[in-house]
Amino acid sequence: MSNDITNLTDANFEDEVINSDQPVLVDYWAEWCGPCKALTPVLEEVAPEFAGKVKIAKMNIDDNPSTPVKYGIRSIPTLMMFKNGSVENTKLGSMSKAELSDFINENV
Repeated sequence: MSNDITNLTDANFEDEVINSDQPVLVDYWAEWCGPCKALTPVLEEVAPEFAGKVKIAKMNIDDNPSTPVKYGIRSIPTLMMFKNGSVENTKLGSMSKAELSDFINENV
């Protein structure tokens, strides 16, 4: 995983996302999910472009069962933009670099 992407766990979610002083884009994913795997290189490509403005983070739903349930994750990939500790917007499914950049820009 890219150095520009934060790996989230149930244990560090509050510190990394809820208490973050910048917006956080959380990608809920799983190893077995094809669209999730397709989205990973797109996230890795945009992460450096948004460094300092938005934290890009990924959470494996199989390894971290509590947080996805808390936020009602029912399909993956699910992207959630958090601002000031709250969900600002949600997007489901894989997307292109342009679509992802637009989603981030609309929500920062």
